[in-house]
Amino acid sequence: MARRTLSARIRRKVSGYAAKFSRLWRSMSPEDAQPDDDWAAALLTPAEARVYRSMDPRDREHACRVARHLRRDHPDAGPELLAAALLHDCGKSLRPYWLWERVLVGLVPNRLARVLPPVGALGIRAHHPELGARLLAHAGARPRVARLVARHHHPGGDPEATLLHVYDDQE
Repeated sequence: MARRTLSARIRRKVSGYAAKFSRLWRSMSPEDAQPDDDWAAALLTPAEARVYRSMDPRDREHACRVARHLRRDHPDAGPELLAAALLHDCGKSLRPYWLWERVLVGLVPNRLARVLPPVGALGIRAHHPELGARLLAHAGARPRVARLVARHHHPGGDPEATLLHVYDDQE
């Protein structure tokens, strides 16, 4: 049993790193990003849509893919979960990233980056869930959406935050 659990964990990690590499490769050209902003705006409140539009187009494209895949596999997903999927990386919008920073940030494990203060490219990336939740709360987003964004890397037993974490890792 432990061997099967370890094997499943290794497969999940390899899949996560493959998705991360694919995301990193796609992020090389912001002009190539094609987020479905009209579709996203239809799922968000006006306050949430303002935050969404402030995100980098590459992050918006990633967010749309996460939300679409989550909705495809879970058609009964609630509107707040879908909104959180669209906004889960909004904390990264607090600071623009140079291309080399995107590459560097993508290579540093999150556990290492979390020991840094929430400043600079690595610090913002490591703390983007909490920063995004604060940004959303300040903007007037739905409280559940902000809580899901805050927990999308560390779900802590919340089933919807766990779903968001899984789909973010896959995409």
